[in-house]
Amino acid sequence: MNAQTPKTQMTQIAQVTQITQIAQVTQIAGTPSDVEIPPVAAAEARAVAPARVSAIDAVARSRLLTVGTDALLVEVAALLSSAQIGAVVVCDGAGLPVGTITETILVRRLGLGQADFFTTRAGDVMTRQITNCSPDDVLSEVLAMMHLRGLNHVLVVDAEHRPQGMLNAPDGLRALLAAGNYEEELLRNYVMGVGYQ
Repeated sequence: MNAQTPKTQMTQIAQVTQITQIAQVTQIAGTPSDVEIPPVAAAEARAVAPARVSAIDAVARSRLLTVGTDALLVEVAALLSSAQIGAVVVCDGAGLPVGTITETILVRRLGLGQADFFTTRAGDVMTRQITNCSPDDVLSEVLAMMHLRGLNHVLVVDAEHRPQGMLNAPDGLRALLAAGNYEEELLRNYVMGVGYQ
């Protein structure tokens, strides 16, 4: 038997909870004695299609900030200070992502004297590990992954790996609440536990 990942377990728990709640509603409402509605059938009839990352495409696109590897840190800082997002994507000459710079990295490097606003290039201080997702990914699963890894930002890329947007946790959580397919308590627990990079 394969070990279940935390993401799989979380998805299964959410599904079981939803099915149990629908089964309870069905029992309370009552049905004719000669008609049986299995809980799974009731759940399938009332299930809400899971929200995809593409559901917040406009917001994710508005949060995408990119610079080239040769951009000076003063340019990166100006972008970060003028936008409501804490990360900039560093792209190569072909427009493909090669790293990210977060506010935390910027402050740390400058504070430790490891970088200079006017001479240090983005390519010299960026984090080369990039966590990304696809517009077709299930939003709740991406948020669960972000929670487990302590991420607040995830890059959205297309099939050619080109940047399409930047998903941040609060945007995703608001979308799930608006869709009504997640329990408010579960989302509140996520917000309280999410890490910031």
